Parts: sequence; structure tokens; C-alpha cells
Amino acid sequence: MTLPGRLLNAANSIDPREHIITDFSDKTPDLGWFVVNDNVMGGKSEGSFKHNPDAFIFSGTTNTNGGGFSSVRTRTLQIDLSRYAGIRLSLKGDGRRYTWRLTTSASWRGRAVSYWADFATPQDRWGTVDIPFAHFFPRFRGQKLDGPQLDPADITGMGLMIYDKQDSPFQLSLRHILAYTYDEPMAIASN
Repeated sequence: MTLPGRLLNAANSIDPREHIITDFSDKTPDLGWFVVNDNVMGGKSEGSFKHNPDAFIFSGTTNTNGGGFSSVRTRTLQIDLSRYAGIRLSLKGDGRRYTWRLTTSASWRGRAVSYWADFATPQDRWGTVDIPFAHFFPRFRGQKLDGPQLDPADITGMGLMIYDKQDSPFQLSLRHILAYTYDEPMAIASN
């Protein structure tokens, strides 16, 4: 699937230098989200997602007796974000650390590589988190690699993961996912 390169217009844009990936409405593409929990490796974490009129909600419970992670991922995509500096998330968190995950066609020893960037979340309030592409590191099955470097022109998938080595419930709500062109990240800003 090729994601249309639609720039936000003045009626629905925070800033003209942003590109909407999804706002989870009928106006943006359905990215085909699905759940991958640590039960793929014998773990006991549980996670799921749902849509309500205002947000995409990822929630569950992590259990470190096993893999200790839960994630939601998109189906295979083909997105060129080479004109942008990173990913911007509008979210309401629970104070825990999460990981944004990107995939490309890159491989390591013949196996698919994913790129991870961790971020903190505001607790029980809406905020904005910028994740520069320079902060994504290649990983294979959780192991950090020296390369290859992320190519934003070749995004084939994305996802959200919690893997902070805690046994407890989690919940993160997303309003939208954007690509942004600012040089400096905003970190966390209240909305």
C-alpha cells in the first residue's frame, strides 16, 4: 500500500510543515493495526487496542515472566518520509516509557531489522512527543545493532511497544501520528 502524500490544510493543520500519517479517522488511511504480544515467545503479557471517537487506545498488562512486552503494529506499508525530521505523536500517557518502532526493507544477516526509539509519556494528560529519525537505532529481536542506519525514504511499517521491564497495567491514547520538519524536537509539551 502506498500512503497518499496529503499535507494538512489550514483547517486541520497544527503547522504546514507537518504531514499527517493518521488521525485514526475516516479522512486518513486505515493502517491495518494488529497486536503482537510476548506470547509469540512464551510470555504472559496482554495487550489490545480500540478506537473511540477521540483516540486510538493501546492498553493491557505487561508481565516480565517471559518476554515482558506488548505491541501494536501496522500492516506492510510503503511511505517515503525523507523530507521530514521525525515522527510526532499526540498522546495521553500513563508516565511509563514506550518505544516507537519503524521497519524498512533493511536486513541484517538476511533477517528483517526494526528501528526503535524510546520515549517518556506524560501521565494522565495530553501532550506531544517528537521522535527524531536520528534517535532510532536498528535492532534484531531486541538486540541493538551497529547498522544499517534508518532510511526514512523506505518506511515499510510502524508500531508502538511497551517494554520497560515492569509488571503492571498500561494505557496510552493516540490522537494522531505526524511526520514533522522541525530541526529541534519538542520533547514533551502539554496540550
